[in-house]
Amino acid sequence: MQKIFIKYTIAIMTFASLLILLINFLFYWHTLESQQFTTFRTKIDQVIHTLENNRQELALLNASLDEDYLTRARAAAYIFDRQEEMSLNVAEMQYLAKLLNVDELHIIDENGIIAAASVSQYVGFDMGAHEQTRAFLALLDSDGEDAYLIQEPQPNAAEGRIMQYVGVARKGQKGVVQVGFEPTRQMEAQSRNTYDYIFSRFPTDVNEELFVLDCDSGAVLGHSKTIQQEFTADCYRLEQLLDCAEGAYRKGKDDRLMYVVSEKYDDVLLCAVLQGDVLFRELFRNTFRTFLYLLFIMVAVILLMNYLVKQKVIDGIHRIIEKLTAITNGNLDTMVAEGGNREFQELSSGINTMVKSIVSLSDRISAIIEISGIPLAAFEYGNGSLHVFVTSGFGKLLGIPDQRVAALCRNAYSFDDYIKQLTEEAVEGEEDVYQISDEKYVRIHMSESPEGRLGVISDVTGDIVQKRKMRYENIHDPLTGLYKYQYFKKMTEEILRNIPEGKGCAAVMLDLDYFKGINDTYGHDAGDRYLQGFSAVMASMPKEHFLTARRSGDEFCMFIFDCTGRADVINYLEDFYELLGRNQVALSDTQTRVISASAGFAWTDNNKADISELLNHADEALYEVKKETKGTYRGYMDIHPQGISY
Repeated sequence: MQKIFIKYTIAIMTFASLLILLINFLFYWHTLESQQFTTFRTKIDQVIHTLENNRQELALLNASLDEDYLTRARAAAYIFDRQEEMSLNVAEMQYLAKLLNVDELHIIDENGIIAAASVSQYVGFDMGAHEQTRAFLALLDSDGEDAYLIQEPQPNAAEGRIMQYVGVARKGQKGVVQVGFEPTRQMEAQSRNTYDYIFSRFPTDVNEELFVLDCDSGAVLGHSKTIQQEFTADCYRLEQLLDCAEGAYRKGKDDRLMYVVSEKYDDVLLCAVLQGDVLFRELFRNTFRTFLYLLFIMVAVILLMNYLVKQKVIDGIHRIIEKLTAITNGNLDTMVAEGGNREFQELSSGINTMVKSIVSLSDRISAIIEISGIPLAAFEYGNGSLHVFVTSGFGKLLGIPDQRVAALCRNAYSFDDYIKQLTEEAVEGEEDVYQISDEKYVRIHMSESPEGRLGVISDVTGDIVQKRKMRYENIHDPLTGLYKYQYFKKMTEEILRNIPEGKGCAAVMLDLDYFKGINDTYGHDAGDRYLQGFSAVMASMPKEHFLTARRSGDEFCMFIFDCTGRADVINYLEDFYELLGRNQVALSDTQTRVISASAGFAWTDNNKADISELLNHADEALYEVKKETKGTYRGYMDIHPQGISY
């Protein structure tokens, strides 16, 4: 018997080991691909994020520098218009250019000729002779007192140097004052936005490469220079890469398989590629290790089973046979009490005339649950029976004392009433989940049959808390704790559709004043504290009238609702600005600052109003505030008294 048992055990273990090895092979293959796909998507997303950040940085830099350059040009025009007796020779112009901190300074007369310049060879240059300079002649015919022109950086007409020129019309006489700058900062910012530069900033593993293709021509626009310098294989061809968004294998150099992930961004295709040999080597290494582990386990199990079969089965059967022989011979006082396993105990109790007490079903199930470590309890009661069967963890799981559990188990009707009371109201959005205390949730699943009821109770507190945490993170900005912009719009759309009769609401756009200067002067940590201080004031406004959100950067939104009129909105904004004025933020160990913000709002009492249009109107009002002054608010109707039409 022992040999037959071991023979079948070896066959079963061998089959099971091969099946486990196959499953492990397939699972680990899928895991490796999934991990590599996640890694590539993360790197591609980081590249896209870097590109977008660099573009935003360049746009902000251009806007800031344009405004600064225009100010210098107007300052120069002011000097020339007030001091007409100046000699305007080259030395004098160079001195003024140095005072104004500009690279070039020119005066263009009414005929479009450079009459004076800080660069001697430019004097007498005809502005109409070149396309780059001809654009400034339009200022001579402009009737506007503040007419100006800001050119993009480009090669200048005289020397082909990359320059940016700003011209303003003179007020004292017909002519143009022009200043020029070498766009060093713009060129540096543009250089940081090239693909080769960005790829050089991202670490790549061995046998891994990042590259980008033009979606029209298929040309390689940039790459990380880690694998190939020539891009003729299939894994670098546009038509082979367009369908690799979810990861795919393509042929590389020397017909090697390459694992490729691609993602389209604007008019380019960002790609990441890894030599398939890397994945396959890791896959086979893991499979071989698993094979060794399974072989060791199989040998150990067979040896252990051989020992257990002899000690717990064969020897036990021999002892039972000896007892049966004694009983057959007439020794009826012989007791068969062979232990070692449950089967022998059950056989012994069948042979003996006295049947040992059977462990109750409750104790067996409770023992199984306790061994498993799962916070689980079960109950059962039949129709017409007063006794209720429960597992040992029932009271602990529901937070009731053992005395109460015992009382409930003695009366099925009381137990049924208790369960019905417990399951009166389920947790919103969950099936069969109920809150039994401030910090505990359970799932109660019951089934009924003609014989009675059976129920299972499990602790799902962790799942519920995790779901709520994830929901909070999905709809709240991580830095400020305010609502994210998209969720804010969704909530405001619902409020707009349900405006009560005689009530109205207002969308408010807010923008922090001087925020860039705080970041530049005190650092981004101080900037974050400034944002959080402002957000704390927003969050302190009464929830029954305010929804608050962070739109992006230093831009915020508020939605003031359940107002009887536009005056209520103004009162709420006055309260907000009063509270804002009492809050200071520490920018450094020695510097604090009162938060300053500008705002624009748009009022409506129309339930068909569109939130995007309201926010646009509020943004327009905000623009007017920022243009004229700062640190206050203004309504859209103050700019457009005719109001909003729908």
